[in-house]
Amino acid sequence: MKIAMASDHAGYELKEEVKHILEQAGHEVIDFGAHSTEAADLSDSVYPASLAVANGEAERGIFIDGVGYGSALIANKIYGVTAVVCQDPFCARLAREHTDSNVLCLGGKIIGSAMVHEIVDVWMKTDFFKGIEKYERRVQKVNEIVEKHVKKLSEI
Repeated sequence: MKIAMASDHAGYELKEEVKHILEQAGHEVIDFGAHSTEAADLSDSVYPASLAVANGEAERGIFIDGVGYGSALIANKIYGVTAVVCQDPFCARLAREHTDSNVLCLGGKIIGSAMVHEIVDVWMKTDFFKGIEKYERRVQKVNEIVEKHVKKLSEI
């Protein structure tokens, strides 16, 4: 699977660790930066990484900043992206099963190495509850809101 990765300086070191985990598991990683711990604006990497997910250049994305919320805030502005912030494996499983999320946002100042391995593993291996009416209905309702208020990339 192709995975878009992005971070700012606060998430750089954890991004590099997650990138290694993904590559060891056989995934192809597209790294949009940051490329060091020098101060970097989150939107400079998260925005193009989000576009890659939305355009189908990557099947999923994993974005890492200080706490994860900045990445999710930016990513969720893009049509076709459903970004979630997860700080434990339980949330990661529910984020895939219940929402069919395609971007995982993590906090480099919050999550350590052991926890990030579990979170990424669970999120990558968990499928959406396809075929279960209540989850499909809920995701459809969110998609209807997106259709009313977010421009498709082809319209920009």
